[in-house]
Amino acid sequence: MKREVRALLGKAVDSLFLSIDHFNRPSDRGRSDAVLICLDRAFELLLKAAIAHRGGRIREPRVAETIGFDKCVRKCLTEDAVKCLTEEEAFTLQTINGLRDAAQHYLISLSEQLLYLHAQAGLTLFDRILQNVFADRVSEHFPERVLPITTSPPHDLAAVITAEVEDIRRLLSPGSRKRLDAVTRLRAIAVIERSLVGDRTQPSPKELDVQARQVASGMKWTEIFPGVASLQLDTTSTGLNVSN
Repeated sequence: MKREVRALLGKAVDSLFLSIDHFNRPSDRGRSDAVLICLDRAFELLLKAAIAHRGGRIREPRVAETIGFDKCVRKCLTEDAVKCLTEEEAFTLQTINGLRDAAQHYLISLSEQLLYLHAQAGLTLFDRILQNVFADRVSEHFPERVLPITTSPPHDLAAVITAEVEDIRRLLSPGSRKRLDAVTRLRAIAVIERSLVGDRTQPSPKELDVQARQVASGMKWTEIFPGVASLQLDTTSTGLNVSN
């Protein structure tokens, strides 16, 4: 293995470890943001290691910086020489990256079950790429006890989103004065919806305002977020994966 690949892979595993470590911490202060930011970095470095390991380029000619997250995903999805992702796996990564962007650059809030879903799906996918590209396993780097731990793992995505939207509706009720809290939670669902159609931009304040009014009016969330409504949890593998 090339020295650069080994270094990238090592840093990717470090970031994954930090993401899981933050997830399992008893304090909620900064927890979800740290989980998303570290998980996103873990995947960007892992994909760069995979591309370089298979002889692909992680730098454009005459450009000092390495390619970004989106280009890494596209290469690993479409370039035959380095391909290591399916369409569903690319969606999982794009969603994590969209949530990370909101956490890094503005405000976002995820319920415990939504955060667990993305952390567990990320860990499962990281292990799959590590095994397929490097013939390695996450279990070789972490103690067996190092997994995302939750007291209420989700088994039904529709039930998770229904509960989330009901909480948002309560925050939007007249006199609650918690509209900002509602919008930061609504943004997480909107990011997933946009990722499903390949839209890498963040939802605009106007779009979120429309969706907030729809939620407050009692409109069904399956009509507001039809893409999310088409998703289901796949619990047949070693972790939770989102598939449509």
